[in-house]
Amino acid sequence: MAVKLRLQRFGAKKRPYYRIVAADSKSPRDGRFIEIIGTYHPIEKEDNLKVDEEKALKWLGNGAQPTDTVKSLFTKLGIIEKHTKQSK
Repeated sequence: MAVKLRLQRFGAKKRPYYRIVAADSKSPRDGRFIEIIGTYHPIEKEDNLKVDEEKALKWLGNGAQPTDTVKSLFTKLGIIEKHTKQSK
């Protein structure tokens, strides 16, 4: 089973918010997931990104592939950098 770290969309029309989840790559975008890793509110000004760093590093260490958007969010928080240091 290939695991991806991806965004799951919630919210009203033109007012999205997202959960960052670990999900099977074959499951639909808003479908089944394995674990919730964090949340992302692109509209809000403050505290718009919350991620459980331990869970994120655990999944990255187990070989989960982040999508492009999740990878850029993790880079903003420094999680990708920590993962590369741990894997060396």
